[in-house]
Amino acid sequence: MEIRNLAIIAHVDHGKTTLVDKLLAQSGTFRANQQVAERAMDSNDLERERGITILAKCTSVDWKGIRLNIVDTPGHADFGGEVERILSMVDGVVVLVDAAEGPMPQTKFVTGKALRLGLRPIVLINKVDRSDARAHEVHDEVFDLFASLDATDEQLDFPTLFASGRNGWASEKLEEPGGDLTPLFNLIVKHVPAPKVDVNAPFSMLVTTLEADPYLGRVLTGRIATGTAKLNMAVKAMNRDGEVIETGRLSKLMAFRGLERTAIEEAQAGDIIAIAGLAGVTVADTIAATEVMNPLPSQPIDPPTLSMIFLINDSPLAGREGDKVTSRVIRDRLMREAEGNVAIKVADTPEGDAFEVSGRGELQLGVLIETMRREGFELAVSRPRVINRTDPKTGEKLEPIEEVVIDVDEDYSGVVVDKMGQRKAEMTDMRQSGGGKTRITFLAPSRGLIGYHGEFLTDTRGTGVMARLFHSYAPFKGPIPGRRNGVLISNGAGNAVAYALWNLEERGPMFINPGDALYQGMIIGEHNRDNDLEVNPLKAKQLTNIRTTSKDEAVRLTPPRLMSLEQSIAYIESDELVEITPQSIRLRKRLLDPNDRKRATKMGED
Repeated sequence: MEIRNLAIIAHVDHGKTTLVDKLLAQSGTFRANQQVAERAMDSNDLERERGITILAKCTSVDWKGIRLNIVDTPGHADFGGEVERILSMVDGVVVLVDAAEGPMPQTKFVTGKALRLGLRPIVLINKVDRSDARAHEVHDEVFDLFASLDATDEQLDFPTLFASGRNGWASEKLEEPGGDLTPLFNLIVKHVPAPKVDVNAPFSMLVTTLEADPYLGRVLTGRIATGTAKLNMAVKAMNRDGEVIETGRLSKLMAFRGLERTAIEEAQAGDIIAIAGLAGVTVADTIAATEVMNPLPSQPIDPPTLSMIFLINDSPLAGREGDKVTSRVIRDRLMREAEGNVAIKVADTPEGDAFEVSGRGELQLGVLIETMRREGFELAVSRPRVINRTDPKTGEKLEPIEEVVIDVDEDYSGVVVDKMGQRKAEMTDMRQSGGGKTRITFLAPSRGLIGYHGEFLTDTRGTGVMARLFHSYAPFKGPIPGRRNGVLISNGAGNAVAYALWNLEERGPMFINPGDALYQGMIIGEHNRDNDLEVNPLKAKQLTNIRTTSKDEAVRLTPPRLMSLEQSIAYIESDELVEITPQSIRLRKRLLDPNDRKRATKMGED
C-alpha cells in the first residue's frame, strides 16, 4: 500500500485539530452514526479545557487506496520539543495559517525547522469565512516569511488552498468555495512524496515520541527508516553515540488506523508504528536489528530557558487532600516526565527534598504541575527563574531573549508599549494590521515576561493577543522592577473569620474566603503598601450585652481575588512558595516562622 507521511503545523488556535477532525470524517474513518468528540485528537483533559494541543498525536486515513499518516502537532513554543522530533518522521507539511491573523511566531518557529529539513510545504489559508479575513494579503505574508527563512526556490513554489476547517471545505480559488476537502486530499497525494526507504535493508527506526501505558508499559512511536519490523523479532537499542542500551524483542507492534492503535504482525519501511516491549529506550534512541551498527541521526533539542524548584509540601495542612506527598514519589513522577518529554530536565538539589525542574516556558511547567495535581500529588513550587549563560569568550552574563508579537486594539497600544518598556523590551516593528488592530513586535528578556500575560489581558480588556518565541541569548539587560506591593500574612492557625476579614479589607484585597483553613506564615492578601504585614484573620467579634441597631449590621465582604495556578506562580517573590494540592492552591512564605524570616532578612543585609 502506498504511504504519505505529513505533519500539520500552525500557530496555536489557527484550527489544526478541527481540520484533522474533518479529514477523519470525510475519509470514511468514522461510521455515519458514530459518536465522536469534537477535536477528537485532543484526548487529554487539559487539552480539552484549554483548547490547545500539548502532545503530538498520530492518526491515519485511507484515501483512494493510499494511506495518509497525519501528525497533529502542538502550536505553543513551550511544546516545541515535540514539534522538532515529529518533523523527522514526515515527508511533507501542511502549513495552516489563519486568514485574518496571518503568520504568527509559532508558524515561523515550526516552518523554519521544516524548511531546514528540506520539506516542501503545502499552504492552507484557513478560516477564510471570517468577517475580517484578508486571505490574499496573508498569502503574500506567507511568501515573505518563507523567503526570510531562506527557503529554496522549490520550497517557495508552494501550492496554496483556501479553506474553512470548521465547515469542512477547501478550494483552489478563494472566490469559489468548495463542497468538501477533496482538493486537499488530492494535493497531499500529489505533492507529498512517498517515503524514500530501503525495504530490503535490516530493520531500523528512530524513536520520536514516548508514552506510558498502564497495560503495555513504555510505548515508543517512530517511523521505520529501513527494512521490515516483525512481531517478536530480536532487536537492540542504541543511543545517539552508538552505545547499546538494551537488547530485547518487539513484543507488541501497533499501527495507527483512524484514532485507534491496531495490533499488527509486521510493518514496512516508511510506515509510522508504535512498539512495546523495551524498558530502557527513550526519545532520540535508535531501535534496530541486531546486525545494525550505526544509530540514525536525530535532531538536537533546544535547551530549556526556565527553571523552578519543586519541593515537598511541608505546610501544617500537608497530606490532608493528596495521597502522594513524599519526596521519593514526587521524584519518581518527575523522572518519568523527563523520560518522555525531552524538553524537560530534572536535577536533584543538595537539600534532598527539592528538585530543580527546567523547561521551555511557564505554560509547559504549569501544565506539568496541573497534571501532577490531578493525579493526587501535593507539592510546593518556587517562582520561575530564567537560566542564564556565560559567554565563553568575554565571560559576560547572557540571558534568554524572546520575540514577542502583540496584536492589540489601537486604543491600548500605548499602555502595552509602556509596560513592555518597563520590562526592558525593545520594539522592532509596529504596523497596522487591519480592523483597527495594531501589530507590535518586541525583543524582550524572558524574565521580564514572567507573569505579564495576566496584566496584559487586564490592560487590553481581554482583547489583546500575545505570542512569544525564544529568539536568542543576549547580554544581561539589567534589573527589572518586580511586584510593588507587600503581602498580608496570617499570624496564626485556624479558619478565617468573616468579621476579621472585613476589618482587614482596608489593608488590601484578600485572596481567601471566610472559613478557609489557614496557618501561620500563609499569605492571605495583598498589602496596600510595599512592606509585608502580619495580621490576625481569626479574630471573632466580641459579644456584648448592649444591643444597638448599628453594631449588629451583617458583615458585607468584597469578593476575594482568587488566583489560578499560573497567576499564583507569577505573583510570588523569591522568598515565597505556591502550595499545590488536588483541591487547593495556597500562597505562603518559604519560612513560616516570623522569627526565622527576620533572621534570614538580617543575614541577607549583612
